Amino acid sequence: MTQNPVEKTPVTLLGLGAMGTALARAWLAAGHPLTVWNRSPARAAVLAAEGARVADSAAEAVTANSLIVTCLLDDASVGEVLDGTDLADRDLVNLTTSTPAQARVRAEWARERGARYLDGGIMAVPPMIGVPEAGGYVFYSGSRQLFERHRATLGVPAGTTYVGEDPGFAALHDVALLSAMYGMFAGVAHAFALIRKEDVDPASLAPLLADWLVAMAPAVHQTADQLRSGDYTKGVVSNLAMQVAGTPAFLDTAEQQGVSPELLTPYFELMRRRLAEGSGEEDLTGVIDLLVRGKASTGQGDRP
Repeated sequence: MTQNPVEKTPVTLLGLGAMGTALARAWLAAGHPLTVWNRSPARAAVLAAEGARVADSAAEAVTANSLIVTCLLDDASVGEVLDGTDLADRDLVNLTTSTPAQARVRAEWARERGARYLDGGIMAVPPMIGVPEAGGYVFYSGSRQLFERHRATLGVPAGTTYVGEDPGFAALHDVALLSAMYGMFAGVAHAFALIRKEDVDPASLAPLLADWLVAMAPAVHQTADQLRSGDYTKGVVSNLAMQVAGTPAFLDTAEQQGVSPELLTPYFELMRRRLAEGSGEEDLTGVIDLLVRGKASTGQGDRP
């Protein structure tokens, strides 16, 4: 006797931009019945040829299945698209980029309409979706029970990482990681600017730069350990006083190379402010407390 194949969870997907289309194709390729809707019908028509059912309206798409996934332009778009739809007893998974505060408000908004809610932050670009070896994943936060119910389906397009019951945590983790990425890009931009007028091939600097950034990345673990313990002198190799003393060389080099120091000076100023508080033996971790407005003192690393 042959067993019946495992029934795949039907999915409704609202929003077919580049990311939404990639999500749709991943679910279709995995055999999930898929209903789609998009403001621009042409995008949906392409997926119809690949097996998706195209709804004439967002309301019709929501009615079609219990699992509703939104991947729209912004939080306001979510409210506009779902306005007037019947969300009662639906599982709403919002993969639209938003802020933590918006996600928390949207979770309450969904609850008031009888829906269960998960928020998501996609840590991938469209070409990584449906390609497990690419390493893309999605942060999820909100109902743990809801996450577990749909973990297998949500894991089809990309990996899943659950970060807590607070519906704002997915967006918080998303923005935290992307903020670090932009900080890295700022450093990379400054590095390439320094050699721009010299007879240095950018392609020769690139592997050196990439290897250096990889070598520095594990420092985040020491920073986390120091924040947890409150001891910012723990495991310090190059202390704050030493690093502040070295900053003029960076600024002088930038001036000599005709490069604006505007990507470096804000961080250097934070370092100098922290040093002025008498924290010269610390690591650079103390600048974090300067960034957190109104942070109360919680450990020996914190100064008034």
